Amino acid sequence: MSSITYDFIIVGAGIVGLSTAYKITKSYPDAEVLVLEKEDKVAAHQTGKNSGVIHSGIYYKPGSYKAINCREGRHQLVEFCNEYEVAMEICGKVIVAGEQDDPSRLDAIYERGVQNEIEGIAKIGAEELRDIEPYAKGTAAIHVPCSGIVDFTGMCEKLRELIESGNGRVKFGQKVVQVEETGQGLSVYTTKEMFKGNFLINCAGLYSDHVARSANVHSPVKIVPFKGEYYELKPEAEYLVNHLIYPLPNPEFPFLGVHFTRMAQGGIECGPNAVFVFKREGYEKLAFDWKEGIESLGFPGFWKMASRHWRMGMDEYRRSFSKKAFVKGLQILVPEVREEHLKPSPAGVRAMALQPNGEILDDFHFELAENQIHVLNAPSPAATAGLSIADEIIKKAKLEFAL
Repeated sequence: MSSITYDFIIVGAGIVGLSTAYKITKSYPDAEVLVLEKEDKVAAHQTGKNSGVIHSGIYYKPGSYKAINCREGRHQLVEFCNEYEVAMEICGKVIVAGEQDDPSRLDAIYERGVQNEIEGIAKIGAEELRDIEPYAKGTAAIHVPCSGIVDFTGMCEKLRELIESGNGRVKFGQKVVQVEETGQGLSVYTTKEMFKGNFLINCAGLYSDHVARSANVHSPVKIVPFKGEYYELKPEAEYLVNHLIYPLPNPEFPFLGVHFTRMAQGGIECGPNAVFVFKREGYEKLAFDWKEGIESLGFPGFWKMASRHWRMGMDEYRRSFSKKAFVKGLQILVPEVREEHLKPSPAGVRAMALQPNGEILDDFHFELAENQIHVLNAPSPAATAGLSIADEIIKKAKLEFAL
């Protein structure tokens, strides 16, 4: 048992947890801050296994947490990476409308971008699209010059360094299994030891609902895992993509569709698809965990969601097991892509928060308890928005904890 009583205990060393710890150390430099991470490194899951895109905020409902924090978080992220020399580039992206797309959907996204005050966006025609991405095919597009790419793992490593340069500590191999109110603060039990703290902030991502339940906070929201599988262009095919090429997203589904992403550390990623997986950290093709699979399948909201989106779900599974089908999806954007141009790339798993009625919770969501804040939904663009989400968490902490 630790003899220290920490002022703040934060669960999770992904981008949201580390950003929160970093902002706390800046706001309260004398505070004792502890980050507990069950893995042996930072950014082990969602943060380190996404496509590394700096999102602009163009897609999100005006006034939503997503829209506000993506825009503000992007500005903070760029400033942070410039200051601390984290690999990052503002390269821009294009959102492409093909012949099969309703042009009004492109107009609607553009108008959202205007409402969200996204800098420099412009509707462009096929000829201008070819100037930016010569191999992309589309009838029209939106050019988003403020989007970019970043090494999120490198950013998290820098955040950890900054946290530990003050009164903060990051401890690895510490899986939180129980949180108890003691009347004099909190006792946080991990698989190894117990830590005392005054306040808890749960940023556990894929297991955020489990951590909340271990603290006797029972939310109606359930985390259901969806795997995103990627390919990578072989070096001889990288000429096909200059920066970021995205399709028009399906308004009925919370994923952006397969796309092309130049990565901050080199290479070009293609994907992801989005398939339900029976294990929250199931990165392998046939990953399965009985307990976690039954937990998801036993949630009524899962079946209500599945009944609405089963056709799209089947298409995603087809792309999962058929490289030919995956390539066909990519060819809508870049027709010259061939199967032989692609090699497998590591998968990621996204925590999707479902409500009991089957609705997908498509914005950041917090559950509050005495001396506790639980971040139970931090969907994309949480990585881009991490520093801004941390500001929101601190605002809530000041209010709820009477700091």
